[in-house]
Amino acid sequence: MANLKPMQQAREFDLARDSLRELNSFLHQQALGQAGPQIQVKNPDGAHSIAVGLNADLDVQIHGHVGYYVAGMNKHASVTVHGNAGPGAAENMMSGRVHIKGFASTAAGASAHGGLLIIDGDASLRCGISLKGADIVVGGSVGSFSAFMAQAGRLVICGDAEDALGDSLYEASGLRHEGGEAADAAAHHNVGALQRNPAA
Repeated sequence: MANLKPMQQAREFDLARDSLRELNSFLHQQALGQAGPQIQVKNPDGAHSIAVGLNADLDVQIHGHVGYYVAGMNKHASVTVHGNAGPGAAENMMSGRVHIKGFASTAAGASAHGGLLIIDGDASLRCGISLKGADIVVGGSVGSFSAFMAQAGRLVICGDAEDALGDSLYEASGLRHEGGEAADAAAHHNVGALQRNPAA
């Protein structure tokens, strides 16, 4: 008979009751010895620096809007925000997957070296600024100076772009701007392609 491990139950944090320090301490310490646990975060209420600096195969589900720097410096983890994100979402991400189900404020994916950032809605100005190798897919439009000084990586925009898109671009590849009625289909196609072949 196979040696089956019991299924990990999701751990829940309610930031209306639990402190942000307790949540991030758990994500950085206690969760590391568990096999791919799912962490549910309720009532984030715009808190800053949720799930920052993760370095493990975790699945973090945040139910609500978040403030600055959610999932910044992420490694390996999958972080999903069921809401909007403040400035610096997935900033300096190294690997893993960050999915913003709503809109993202300024500098989403700034200086990201690797991994995949998905934004279902619009992203504000400087999305992917100084991009260094990550893949970013925006289902809506982006603000001014997106991909400014991008050095490597890809930015897929399924809506419109404000001025100075790709200004001072270095060697980022596949900078792509798709608008019109096919935007939703393009978003799903491109996200699937990046997940299947992230080195393409």
